[in-house]
Amino acid sequence: MPLKLSILDQSIVRRNGTAAQAVRETIETAKLAERLGYHRFWVSEHHNSVMIAGSTPEVLMVKLADETSSIRIGSGGIMLPNHSALKVAENFRMLETLFPGRIDLGMGRAPGGDRVTASMLNPSNSFSEKAYLEQLEHLQAYFRDEAVTQYGPLLAVPQSPGIPEQWILSSSMGGSSLLAAKFGLGLVIARFINGQAGPEMVQQYKRDFKPSSQFTKPRTLLAIAVLCADTEEKAAQMRKLSDYQLLLFEQGRFEPMGSYADLADYVFSPEELMRIRKNSGRIVSGTPEQVKKQLTALAHDFDTDEIIVTTMTYSHEDRLRSFTLLAEIFAI
Repeated sequence: MPLKLSILDQSIVRRNGTAAQAVRETIETAKLAERLGYHRFWVSEHHNSVMIAGSTPEVLMVKLADETSSIRIGSGGIMLPNHSALKVAENFRMLETLFPGRIDLGMGRAPGGDRVTASMLNPSNSFSEKAYLEQLEHLQAYFRDEAVTQYGPLLAVPQSPGIPEQWILSSSMGGSSLLAAKFGLGLVIARFINGQAGPEMVQQYKRDFKPSSQFTKPRTLLAIAVLCADTEEKAAQMRKLSDYQLLLFEQGRFEPMGSYADLADYVFSPEELMRIRKNSGRIVSGTPEQVKKQLTALAHDFDTDEIIVTTMTYSHEDRLRSFTLLAEIFAI
């Protein structure tokens, strides 16, 4: 089957920019994605960071779905332990009521920030695998209208005509990928988080998959950072900034993104180059032909027919150009 392409956007705040500007650019990107033929447009959940404005995907999704007409709109993801499972079910049933057949619920168990902030978001968060499993079980009961207490049925309202398409985000073997198989939900391999994530994750998921009302067959998405440019020189400039940004993330520094000029004379140390090599699997970069070759190979290796790309760079115009070149080379 032809490879489907989708976009994950995090509403990145540039140095000397504003959060309002970042959110406006996310809306503009979603409208472009629909015109170009992308299949989905997802937004993320991050907290306590001046670099990322995307903290409430369920709110932003209303605006994105209203500004578009056909592209699927989703969360990539809702960090489930930060929330009540009932409130998530009600939020997404409302979204499904407003925009039937277009809503995706991507979910993860990471905090989307630091643990102190996660504890403030949900004081009952125990950060345990058992609690996350229980939340997923409750969520399925709410979506199936099977939740019951000692006082009677407990409905997640509104009673939407359908339920969102559900996906579990995972960056390593076991854990979340096994839960996706157990509940019969889609699996998102977050390779942009862990460049070492390999095809064995998909093999394990497909082997253990139990069909559900959501998916009768296993479904996978490969999520990866992509930097596509007209020339190798431009792609290298974008890649250097992205490599540097990942180094800052590893130090816990989530600052507004600097410009290409800030790094023009910067020379990576041997230790930094070692970290960059370790992170290299998180990013695909190059000209359209080079990127297509790499993404096609990854899709084959991971046995998937859809890739969701995230593009973090200083220039909004460069991001839009990257998405445009990618759509053109794959003729989506």
